[in-house]
Amino acid sequence: MLEILIGILVLLVLAATLWLGLKLGALTHAQHELPEFLAHAMEEKHRAMLTDLHDGLVKQGDRLSSALTENSERLREIVALELKLTRDSMQALQLAQNDSLSQTREAMLKQLSDLSVQLQSKQDAMRAEVIAKTLQTLAEQGRADQDLIQTTMKNSTQQLASTIEGLTKTVDGRLEEISGKVTERLDEGFKKTNETFINVMARLATIDEAQKKIDSLTTNVVSLQELLGDKRSRGAFGEVQLENLVRNILPPSSYAMQVTLSNGCRVDCALFLPDPTGTVCVDSKFPLENYHRMFTQGVTEQERAAAQKQFRADVKKHVDDIAGKYIIANETSDGAVMFIPAEAVFAEIHAYHPEVVDYAQSRRVWIVSPTTMMAVLNTARAVMKDVETRKQVHIIKDALNKLGKEFERFDTRMKKLADHIRQAHEDAVDVHTTSKKISDRFRKIEAVELEHPQAPALDVLEGE
Repeated sequence: MLEILIGILVLLVLAATLWLGLKLGALTHAQHELPEFLAHAMEEKHRAMLTDLHDGLVKQGDRLSSALTENSERLREIVALELKLTRDSMQALQLAQNDSLSQTREAMLKQLSDLSVQLQSKQDAMRAEVIAKTLQTLAEQGRADQDLIQTTMKNSTQQLASTIEGLTKTVDGRLEEISGKVTERLDEGFKKTNETFINVMARLATIDEAQKKIDSLTTNVVSLQELLGDKRSRGAFGEVQLENLVRNILPPSSYAMQVTLSNGCRVDCALFLPDPTGTVCVDSKFPLENYHRMFTQGVTEQERAAAQKQFRADVKKHVDDIAGKYIIANETSDGAVMFIPAEAVFAEIHAYHPEVVDYAQSRRVWIVSPTTMMAVLNTARAVMKDVETRKQVHIIKDALNKLGKEFERFDTRMKKLADHIRQAHEDAVDVHTTSKKISDRFRKIEAVELEHPQAPALDVLEGE
C-alpha cells in the first residue's frame, strides 16, 4: 500500500511539473507581447501555486508518515502476539517434559525397588540354601563319624572274638598236647591261660575306656555349648584364645596381657610395635546370642530380621566401646583391633553386613578373626624384626670395617711370613750347597784327591 501511495505522489509531481512547464512556456511567449506588470502578476500567481503545491506535498508526507507509524504499530502488535504464543507453547512444552521426566523417574524408582526386593529375596534364598547345605554337611559328617566309631568298635569286637577263638584253639591244642603230661605241665598251662585271660581283660578295659572317652567327648561338646551361652565364659574363651595366638607368634617383650591404660580401662592385650605405630590395643568380643538367634530353626522372617538388626547393633556397640576406651592420643596408636574368636561370626559380618565393617573402619577399629589375627601378628613380627635389623646395621657395619682392617693386617703379615719363608728357603738352599761342598771336600781329602796339596784347606774352601 505504501508503494502505491508513493507512485501516486510521483505521478502528481510529474503532472505538476509538466503543467508548470507549459505555463512557463506560455508566459515566456507572452512576455514579449504583454506589458511588464502582467508578467509580474503571473509570476506572483506562479509562486502562490508553487506554495500550494508545497503545502499539499507536506500534508501528503504527514499522512504517509502517520500511515507508516500505524502500520509499524500494527506489525509490532502482531509480532508481540506471536512471541507471546510462542512463549506459551514453550512453557506448555516444558511442563509436558517435566511431567514426562517425573513419570519416568517414578517408573525407574519403582523398577529399582522391585529389583531391590528381588535381590533381597535371592540373597535370603541363597543364605537359606547355604545354611541348609552346611547343616546337611555337618549331619552327614556326624553320621560318618558315628558310622566310623561303630565300625571301629565292631572291628575291635570281631578282632577280640577272633583272638579269643584263636586263644581257645591254642589252649585246646596245648591241652591235647599235655594230656600225657598233666602233672608236669599243668602249672605252666594254667599260667599261660591266666596271662591270656589278663590280656583279654586288658583289651576289654581298653575298649571300655574308649567308650568312656566317647561319652566324655559328647559331654564336653554339650558343656562347650553351655559354656559359650554365658557372656563371661565367652569373654574368657576369647581372651584365652587371643593370648595363645599372641604367645605363639610374638616375643614376650613385644606384648602384655590385661594392661590398664591411663583412663583406667583395662584392655585384653597391648601390642608394643615400633614407631610410628606405637601401642596397639586388642580387645576380644564375642557377639554370639543374636547370631544364634538368626539361624535358629522355626523362627519367622520378622524375628530373623530383628535378630539381624540387633546383631548389627551389638557389633557397632562393641566398636564404639573399643574406639572410646582404647584409642588414646599420645598413648596408643590411632587405631585398635577387635578380636572375634569365631570364624563363622567374622565371616557373617564381612559377607552380609558390610555397613558394619565400614562403620568400624570409620571409627579406626579393625575387626579380625583367629586366622586374620595370625596374619596381623606375623606382619607385626616381621616389622619388628626389620626394625631390629636396621638398629643393628651400624654395629654390623663397624664389625665389617674392623674385620676389613684385620684382614689387611693379616694380608701384610702373611706377605712378611712368605718373605721370611722364602728367605729361609734361600738360606736353607745356600746352607745345603755349602754342606754339599764341605762333604765333597771331605770325601776328596779322604780319597787324597787334593789338586794343590801345599795350599791350606781353609783357603781352598773360601775360594770356592
